Amino acid sequence: MPHAPLPDARPNRLLVERSICDASHALATGQSARAESAASAARTPAARRAPRRSVTVNLAESPLGWLHARGLVSTRQFDAGERLRADWTMAQLGPRVTMRWDPSPVARGRRAADAPLDPTLAGIAAKRRFDAAIAAAGTGLADILWRVVCDGSGLEAAEGALGWPKRSGKLVLLMALDRVADYYRLP
Repeated sequence: MPHAPLPDARPNRLLVERSICDASHALATGQSARAESAASAARTPAARRAPRRSVTVNLAESPLGWLHARGLVSTRQFDAGERLRADWTMAQLGPRVTMRWDPSPVARGRRAADAPLDPTLAGIAAKRRFDAAIAAAGTGLADILWRVVCDGSGLEAAEGALGWPKRSGKLVLLMALDRVADYYRLP
């Protein structure tokens, strides 16, 4: 089955899609996948320029974990970011995706709903630690720190949201993570 030439805008993604398409066509026609793939590679000019490769993407990986896996963030900075995110999560500071189901008292007396529960002491302590760690980072550094570590935005998205020039967020993030690591007294 002949294919149209690949556009040069996104050759890697299209090569993966083409490989999947070629493999399914080969299964349907009874050809070997290797022969069909070789024939397809000979037909497309983009395939001759870029070698094929497979890429595994972990969608659950955080931007901070991505930076750490590539050696752009030290282990101390990564641990500080993870502790900050753990405090943020324990304090339940993230956006709610549903309504609150806490009981609200309507009437007084025997048939009234129970009084709302107080937040747990662990949540209160985590909120205090989180607020103190953000204060230790400083006002100018807290924005990028919160966006990348807690919100899970990538560096490019955080830089764009803050109106910063490209490639400036990593340096600011590293300084903020160092200050948070000092706050948490990490070695």
